[in-house]
Amino acid sequence: MKSIDVLIKNGWVLTMASDNALIETGAVAVSGDRIVEIETEAELSSHYRASKIIDARGGIIMPGLVNTHTHAAMTCFRGLADDLPLMTWLHDHIFPAEARLTSEVVYQGTRLACAEMILSGTTTFCDMYLFEDAVADAGREAGIRAVVGEVLYDFPSPNYGPVEAGLKYTESLIRKWRNDSLITIAVEPHSAYLCSPDLLIKAKAIADEHGAPMVIHLSESEHEVAQLREKYGRTPVEHLAEMGFLGPRLIADHCVAVTEKDIGLLKAFDVKVAHNPESNMKLASGIAPVPELLRRGITVGLGTDSCASNNNLDLFQEMDTAAKLHKVQTLDPTVMDAPTVVRMATIDGARVLGLEDQIGSLERGKKADIIIIDIRQPHLVPMYNVYSHLVYAVSGHDVVTAMVNGQVLMEDRVLTTLDVDTVMEDVNRIAEGIRPKGGA
Repeated sequence: MKSIDVLIKNGWVLTMASDNALIETGAVAVSGDRIVEIETEAELSSHYRASKIIDARGGIIMPGLVNTHTHAAMTCFRGLADDLPLMTWLHDHIFPAEARLTSEVVYQGTRLACAEMILSGTTTFCDMYLFEDAVADAGREAGIRAVVGEVLYDFPSPNYGPVEAGLKYTESLIRKWRNDSLITIAVEPHSAYLCSPDLLIKAKAIADEHGAPMVIHLSESEHEVAQLREKYGRTPVEHLAEMGFLGPRLIADHCVAVTEKDIGLLKAFDVKVAHNPESNMKLASGIAPVPELLRRGITVGLGTDSCASNNNLDLFQEMDTAAKLHKVQTLDPTVMDAPTVVRMATIDGARVLGLEDQIGSLERGKKADIIIIDIRQPHLVPMYNVYSHLVYAVSGHDVVTAMVNGQVLMEDRVLTTLDVDTVMEDVNRIAEGIRPKGGA
C-alpha cells in the first residue's frame, strides 16, 4: 500500500471537474499540498495508508469556495454606515474612516475576515485594499489562499502617500511575494472614475511586465457610467478598451451598468467578471446582467464585496442570493440554475483569478483545497440533489472542515491556525476607536 498524508472518506465527493463527477461514498487522497486521487472509499482504502483519516460522516466533500472580490479588512467597518447610497456611503463615511487606517488595523481586520471565510467554506479570496502587505501576512498566517493588491487612485493614500509611490509599492509586493505558495499579487487601480488614464496605463504596464492579474471596479452603478460619459464621452468599459486596458488577466468587479456594446467588449477581450449581488442590492447599485454575460461565454465568479456593504463573507449565502435574484428579475425560474451557481463559486471563480490549473475542482495533481459540509441536520434532510442543497439550503455554518494546500485549517468547526476569540477581541478594541459618538 502507498503512504499518503490524509484520506478524506465517507462522503459525497463533488469534484466540479469537467465531467461533473459525483461519487457517493467517495474519498480523496492527499499527499503534501496536492490531491493524489479521487475514487470510491473502498477503492482508495485498499490502495493507500494514511497518516490522518478524516471521516466526512456522509457529508459533501467539495472544492473550497473562491471569493472573487473582497476588501477583507473592512470587517472593522461592519455595519458602520448602512442604508446609504453608494457615493454617499463611500465619500462621506468609508473614505474618511480609511484615512485613519494603519497597517495594524488592516492586519487585525484581515485576520477576522480569514476566520470568517474559513469557517464558512471559503479557501481563496481576492482582495483590494490598503496596506495589502499586512493582508498578505494575515492570510499567509491563517493558511488561506489569496490574490491581493494595493488599491491605487489619484489622491494620496494613507499607506503609501502619492500615486507614484503606490506604483512602487505594488512592484515591491510583487517582488516580495513572487514565489509564495499561497499569495499572488495583483495590480489594482480602484476604478476608471478615481484613476486618470495615465495611472491606468502605468498600472497595466506593471501588470504586463510581471504577468500579474489586474483588478478594477467597473461599471458598478449608473452614476459611475454617467461620470465617465460626461468626462470622456464613453462608458467605463469603452474608456478602458480605448486605452488598451482590457485583457484576459483583468478581473472586473461588478459590471452592473453595462450596455450591449460593453458586453461585446468584455467578451472580445476575455475580461473576467466578479459578481457581487448582495452588495449591489444593499447599495441599490442595480443588478448585473449575469445570465446574459454567461450566455455570451464570459467567465463570471462570485464575490461578497466588503463587510461594510454586505455585511458578511458567507459565499453560500451569496450563491443563494445570486440564483434567486436573477430568477425574479427575469421572471424565469430556469436561469442561474444551481449547478451554474456552484461553478461560479468554485471552478469558474478559480478561472476568474487565473488559478484554474491549481484550484476550483477536485482533480488529481491539483492543490488540496477542500471543504466538508455536514448534512446530518434537519434543514438538510432529505437530500435529492447535491447542487440544489448547496445553493438553496446550505449556509456557511454547515461547513465542518476546511483544508488549503493540504493543511487542515478547520476540523469539526474548530480553527487550527487562528484563535478566533483573540481575533474577535482584537477587532472589538479597534472598533472602539472607530465607533461614532453616541453609537450603539
